[in-house]
Amino acid sequence: MKILVLDTGVYSNTGGQASKATPRGAVAKYAAAGKSTRKKDLGMIASAYGNVYVAQIAMGADNAQTVKALAEADAYDGPSLVIAYAHCIAHGIEMAKGMEQQKAAVDTGYWPLYRYDPRNSHLGEHPFTLDSRKPKLALTAFTDREARFAVLKRFHPEDAERLGALAQEDVDERWHVYEQLAEVEHAAPPHDEPTEEGT
Repeated sequence: MKILVLDTGVYSNTGGQASKATPRGAVAKYAAAGKSTRKKDLGMIASAYGNVYVAQIAMGADNAQTVKALAEADAYDGPSLVIAYAHCIAHGIEMAKGMEQQKAAVDTGYWPLYRYDPRNSHLGEHPFTLDSRKPKLALTAFTDREARFAVLKRFHPEDAERLGALAQEDVDERWHVYEQLAEVEHAAPPHDEPTEEGT
């Protein structure tokens, strides 16, 4: 099974409702005061199984990494999950500049690029590869360009500052964890053969 997730951070097909994928501090339907909790890390949830190929991509930031991840996911003999950053009208940006915003997402660490390939474990290599560089810009270089964050700053500046600081901590902590994962030795679990009972 091969799955491509186009992650906008909201339930776009129902008018931009907040979801577990909505980032902290973003305003959406049912999160008018800014979402107070961090965004779930779908890729890390999937990679925890050990036998799922997982990649996080952003075409506007690194086209070559996007192509490589899609090719690897397709070639992998097992389940693959590719999570692509998808800009959306609900973000309140000029859509013609969507690719620039994707690059800003990566440059600030909001959207790290990586690949988790279980095959590497069998080759004695690290399965987790961090493809993007360490964030070189503050998160606000990304969030200040989007209405979903800016509207909170305009009407509730104290909440925006508090949630913005927490969101920056989220980015910093996640990057620190990803750097460590890139150095971890990890053996992929063997593929279990189904029994006659189907278990």
